[in-house]
Amino acid sequence: MLDTVGVGREVMETEARAVLAAAQRLDHQFLRAVESILTQGGKVVVTGIGKSGRVGEKLVATLSSTGTPAVFVHPVEAAHGDLGIYSPRDTTIFISKSGSTAELLRLVPVLRELQSPLIGILGNVNSPLSKLVDIVLDASIQTEADPHNLTPSASTSVALALGDALAIALMLARKFRPEDFAKNHPAGQLGRNLRLGVLEVMKTDDDVAWAGVEDPIKQVIIAMTERPMGAACVVGEGRRLVGLVTDGDLRRALHLHEDIRGLRVGDVMTRNPVTIHPEATLHEALQVMENRPSQISVLPVVDTATCRCVGLLRLHDVYHAGMAP
Repeated sequence: MLDTVGVGREVMETEARAVLAAAQRLDHQFLRAVESILTQGGKVVVTGIGKSGRVGEKLVATLSSTGTPAVFVHPVEAAHGDLGIYSPRDTTIFISKSGSTAELLRLVPVLRELQSPLIGILGNVNSPLSKLVDIVLDASIQTEADPHNLTPSASTSVALALGDALAIALMLARKFRPEDFAKNHPAGQLGRNLRLGVLEVMKTDDDVAWAGVEDPIKQVIIAMTERPMGAACVVGEGRRLVGLVTDGDLRRALHLHEDIRGLRVGDVMTRNPVTIHPEATLHEALQVMENRPSQISVLPVVDTATCRCVGLLRLHDVYHAGMAP
């Protein structure tokens, strides 16, 4: 009987080993590739065919969104007019497992005439194409992840990883900032999270359930029922945050106590809860809420200058911020 989970695990481990081996081979050629693209100053033209072409399309998307203008050109279409996309100082990246693809080899003399520096992400560093390009990034593998060593899997994973490494190295060299990333992603969850701030999305004033340490549990339950935000902010003088009562805190209190009528808010609240400041972006807030062993669904918003609790941010609101009704 086929061990389907075992097969899946072996495929992923084979690909992971291939990527790790490629990372350990990374050398001065990678540095040369980054410096060449930066020095040229033009856009990057990526080309490849078959699965390598799909990898190239992904690389173009990553480069373009991280500060390096890039376009994908199919090698066949390039020879039928698409070479007109080239401008002076453009760099070409070839992606090929074999390094002997005829359609790519035919482009080299033409690209030399255009004075385009040539970089190869190649699965065979002794191939015909490797001898023709200026810089070779070694994307070789020992074996694909399928038992017949036929299906592009480990090879495409390595090529993808090398492309990502190149794009991110360029991004850092260009000092590309989150604000720049947001400009390139005006739509979608990531773009919204980078563009919008906590102040624009959080719940405030009468939309939030507020409580004091000495308030009876019944009172906070009523407040949280009227304002179903998933939590109540427990505050003291000057609305300084003292704690947080969540739906989970109330369930735990019911589980531990036969009679909760004598309990006060201070008996069940979470003291020193994790908070966020109103000037933070939604992206920063999401990192605080999700990058932890146990996910947080609500965050008190505290003004760092005054230590005053000004509102409550829900995970639900982060994911729905800026979306059309």
